[in-house]
Amino acid sequence: MKHSAFNPPFWLRNPHIQTILPRYLVKFQPAYERVLIKDSLNESDVAFDFLPADDERGEDGRFTTPLVVLFHGMEGSSQSHYARTLAKNVQAAKMHFVVAHFRSCGGVATSGKVFYNAGDTAELHHYLEYLNKKYQTIYALGVSLGGNALAKYMGEYGDDAICKKAVVVSAPVDLASSSISMEKLAGRFIYTPYLLNPIVKKALENRLSDDEVSALKSAKRMGDFDNIITAPRHGFCSKNDYYHQASALPYLRNITKPTLIITAKDDPFLGVTAELGDVSACVRLLDTKHGGHVGFVGYDQKARRFDLDFVPQQALAFFGDVA
Repeated sequence: MKHSAFNPPFWLRNPHIQTILPRYLVKFQPAYERVLIKDSLNESDVAFDFLPADDERGEDGRFTTPLVVLFHGMEGSSQSHYARTLAKNVQAAKMHFVVAHFRSCGGVATSGKVFYNAGDTAELHHYLEYLNKKYQTIYALGVSLGGNALAKYMGEYGDDAICKKAVVVSAPVDLASSSISMEKLAGRFIYTPYLLNPIVKKALENRLSDDEVSALKSAKRMGDFDNIITAPRHGFCSKNDYYHQASALPYLRNITKPTLIITAKDDPFLGVTAELGDVSACVRLLDTKHGGHVGFVGYDQKARRFDLDFVPQQALAFFGDVA
């Protein structure tokens, strides 16, 4: 069933304002506790930033209060606005929270040959297996690239998915059409440099061949980076092969556990999005007319302040009627 519960005031309905403004609004700074573990290839350290709740362990030695795990977007981290906003809401709900960083993110350099990609469900499963040893109940939320990975994981693993429920936000479930959307004016001149420059910088600090270095220095689009680094290093033939194999859209009809997909129809990062015929009966689609990319900025007229709680409140209500 589709919903359209997000209704910002008219002056906040521009998708680019929705996309850009949140990073300047969030003041909450979680007191994270960092733990490093090895990635699924046992090559690189990856960072888990925990915000624990007061809790007791059950007879099996695991915490009884649920854990909400966040899979961040491209070049995101526990310091991203959506991570800190979610952390605040999860903490208020008295549940555990953790941001599981992908390789090379969160300030931890990669030691191996690969970085991260939007379809690496084996890495997500590895993270969730680690967390499942410590927590009886796990809920997952994936944002943007992390949202595509989580949606693909839920469909690919089906009944074997470790998280009980999943929420997917602003996910490019069709990577090829999303890459085309990023070629448009705003994507090319505003968003692409913001995403591309840091990931190129990190790649150049890694062990690259002379050909890779030369090609990266002339990269202008995310597609260039995917052709030069992501595809060949992760076993894909080309960026097109990567986009085809890593997209979550074909897997959505195989999801067997409750999953909520939140998508703003004005999202400047997205192309093709999921429709009712694309998903299983376990998937709920929440489509909003406005919201931009991981924005969903509202305004509380009485308090005269911006409100970024739409996604966390929807997620927590979906997880357990706690919001």
